[in-house]
Amino acid sequence: MGLLSNRVPKESLKPGDHIYSWRAAYIYAHHGIYIGDDKVIHFTRRGQEVGTGTIIDILLVSSGPARNVVPCTTCTPSEDGHGVVLSCLNCFLAGGVLYRFEYSVSPALFLAKARGGTCTLAVSDPSDVVVHRAKYLLDNGFGCYNVFKNNCEDFAIYCKTGLLVVDQGTMGQSGQAASIIGGPLAAVLSTPLRLVTTNAYGMVATAVTVYCVSRYAADIGMRKDVLKVSAEDLTRRLATGLLQVIEPQIPAAPSS
Repeated sequence: MGLLSNRVPKESLKPGDHIYSWRAAYIYAHHGIYIGDDKVIHFTRRGQEVGTGTIIDILLVSSGPARNVVPCTTCTPSEDGHGVVLSCLNCFLAGGVLYRFEYSVSPALFLAKARGGTCTLAVSDPSDVVVHRAKYLLDNGFGCYNVFKNNCEDFAIYCKTGLLVVDQGTMGQSGQAASIIGGPLAAVLSTPLRLVTTNAYGMVATAVTVYCVSRYAADIGMRKDVLKVSAEDLTRRLATGLLQVIEPQIPAAPSS
């Protein structure tokens, strides 16, 4: 596996693999679960959505499968409008390159990857369990889409691990979300350290360290506020309102 990502050929895929492909000039990646026969189940913005109220809502516009002029005969549109869809592998990739998300990576490898959303310290469940969760959620939904707390990567990680964040006031499982939050957070937290060092290289090193620590602590494999939840129990909680996706509070930029 490379330090940036894990590019793989289509022939190497196995049912239950968590795959992804970069979108919008590598700004973010779209994730899904490969179930075999060139088919992918993934969570898109086509259902209900909790927006961020920021420019991010405009940038992240391609989480769904490619919209071809001639409809694909393989892909199945979501009739219930809950956002979980079945697509062929080609439509899922939308012309992008195929990568496989890695599980049970070492802390050293996790920290060596500068970009979140490519691997986790968490352990994956057996492939048949992963595929069952994905197919069950295809029929029953995964709640409201939310860029930070309930996105395509959160869906894929849940299918692979069955883990959910218990405290809905905190960030979801997504490594991409941790990267988006972690970068600005590192810059903010390292600012007071200008009193300790005025060296530019020292400030950069401090910011990188804070960023890596925040990513490590936010990884689903390290968090203590997670719970193993079956897909059946998850959809029951969503239906009864016991589990909700709350709009995240995005901190305002510090005044100069």
